[in-house]
Amino acid sequence: MLVILESMKMEIPVESPQTGTVTELLVQPEDAVEEDQVVAVVED
Repeated sequence: MLVILESMKMEIPVESPQTGTVTELLVQPEDAVEEDQVVAVVED
C-alpha cells in the first residue's frame, strides 16, 4: 500500500503500480486530490 486517502470519514487504500521506495511526495496532508492524480514518485 502506498497511501491511505480519507474522504467523508472513509479510508481509501491506494496501491502502488510497482514495488520500490517512495522518493518524493507530490501532495501534502490535507491536500485535495483528484482521481488518477500522481501523489508520489516510487523508484526501484
